Amino acid sequence: MGSYREHVLDGASAVELVVALYDGIIRFLYAAIAAVERGDAEERRVAVKRALDIIIHLQARLRMDVGGRPAQALSEFYAAIFAQILQASQAASKAKFEKAIACVRNVREAWRQVARDPEAKAWVKAAEMPLRSQPAVQGGETASSSSWMA
Repeated sequence: MGSYREHVLDGASAVELVVALYDGIIRFLYAAIAAVERGDAEERRVAVKRALDIIIHLQARLRMDVGGRPAQALSEFYAAIFAQILQASQAASKAKFEKAIACVRNVREAWRQVARDPEAKAWVKAAEMPLRSQPAVQGGETASSSSWMA
């Protein structure tokens, strides 16, 4: 029997799933900040890896063949935010993590607007993600990347 969160995601649209993944990135970046504040380098690395795993997954699922400019824009965003998070981790910088969170929140909000706008089909096609290719959510965390594909 699945968790409440898994049950909720089962009925989610592709856009809602993307928003949930962005929420995961944000959650892991906050965990990285908490680890920086505690001076816990290992926990910082674990949290950063989980955030980066989600970004890698999102990048890999982009449909450049049908997504056009929105897919290209998302690809560039994922590359930039990936680099920004790595820099924040290497510097163990709370401020740099907070900047990355702000960037992710901005794009997350754009996805939420897409969810409310039926005319925004290009963005949905750009990141078309069938339910079965989503990361499994267990105990509030994504499973490892090796278990993402069902």
